[in-house]
Amino acid sequence: MTETTHTTPTSPPDPTEAAYEAYKPSSPEYRAAVDALRGMRQDLFHDAFAYRPLPRLSLDDPLVRRLRGRPREYTTWIPHAVVTAFAVLAMLIAANSAVMGAGDNFVLGLLALVPVLLTMVRPIGAFWVSMAATPVASVIGSGWDTEWPWLPGAFACHLFVLTIVAIRTRPRTAAWMWALTGVYGVVVATFFSWGHSTFDTNTAQMLSFSALILLAVAVWHIRRQARQEVTAQQTVTAHERSRRTLLEERTTIARELHDVVAHHMSVVAIQAEAAPYRVENPPPELEKAFATIRENAVAALTELRRVLGVVRAEDYEAPDAPQPTLADLEGLLTNVRETGLRVERTTTGAVRELPQGVELSAYRIVQEALSNTLRHAPGAGARVEIGYVLGGLGLRIVNDPPPNPSLVKPSPGAGHGLTGMRERVTMLNGEMTAGRTDEGGYEVTVFLPVATGSEGEA
Repeated sequence: MTETTHTTPTSPPDPTEAAYEAYKPSSPEYRAAVDALRGMRQDLFHDAFAYRPLPRLSLDDPLVRRLRGRPREYTTWIPHAVVTAFAVLAMLIAANSAVMGAGDNFVLGLLALVPVLLTMVRPIGAFWVSMAATPVASVIGSGWDTEWPWLPGAFACHLFVLTIVAIRTRPRTAAWMWALTGVYGVVVATFFSWGHSTFDTNTAQMLSFSALILLAVAVWHIRRQARQEVTAQQTVTAHERSRRTLLEERTTIARELHDVVAHHMSVVAIQAEAAPYRVENPPPELEKAFATIRENAVAALTELRRVLGVVRAEDYEAPDAPQPTLADLEGLLTNVRETGLRVERTTTGAVRELPQGVELSAYRIVQEALSNTLRHAPGAGARVEIGYVLGGLGLRIVNDPPPNPSLVKPSPGAGHGLTGMRERVTMLNGEMTAGRTDEGGYEVTVFLPVATGSEGEA
């Protein structure tokens, strides 16, 4: 009789449970310990002997600013001179603290000198060299039993190294150095007494002195960082205050423009529209003149609203209406001719479509030049020359001298027209010249560069 075994199929593992097993949240204490060890590794082990030269004092330092000439240059080396003085002091303490042979004293002096000098170029490495030099000095001076495990020279050397490295690094690094110094003292006193009593160790004195010094250095670091943050905040506040003042001035300008210019232009437009109805049977020429005046006033109001929007808000978005280009130049010239100005237009070269910025700037430059002609040379003729060349666009606007100079009145403007033209040309990396002609007129010459297709691809 054959026995049949039935097996129950197992369900596939739940991916959620697998993910949870893979990620087991650690306790806060464990994470704190891991973070602390990671910080110690980053501060004391990663690139421990990296080259970090001690910087000289800045010329803006209060001590350096008071001096002039060569003494001022020498003063910038004060940090290096102080470190060197500490190194020499540690060497003298080490070489004269024990009644030993000259060779041993010389070695003890070097073991105290080198780590302090090394803080000027490799600060973290200097700490490890000092830690390594301490047991070597203890072995050499083992016959001198007064101080242990730090001989007087090693004590001074390690204290100087801790202080200088703490100044050159950050408080967390100083805390790790202090902790490892304590660990070294406890381990040596427990396992490597070398005939010394546990109560004879000077580890407590080392930890006490170094703790006071490192605490003072940490307070100095915190104050300096707080001062830097306050200075940065003051800089940001001053920038925001300046920006707010600028926005307030722009708002004031916009309000005055709206109250003065817009009001008068609106009055001009309304009166120009109503003027033909005040005259019985006005001639067609008069009606056409008033219509032109009204169109110009309405166009000026439209432009003014756009400018006011730009002045009032930084995030102003330009209207969707297209900006004028050279294709609209004939309408501008027709408008100017209706005011009585004789304008001739000459176009040379192959007419082509140019970048929008070049088209708009060219239109505005011609508009401003003709406006100056109307203002400063009424009744004179003008010529507008446009040249399409391979490297860009050339403009030349020339007006004749006024036929009757006695009728020319001083302009109330402040010369912003030419300034605006120069700014447009400079923005496009172009060139512009403006000045009087030999005949007594005025000439504006502009060249606006335009990159060719090959240059744009390159």
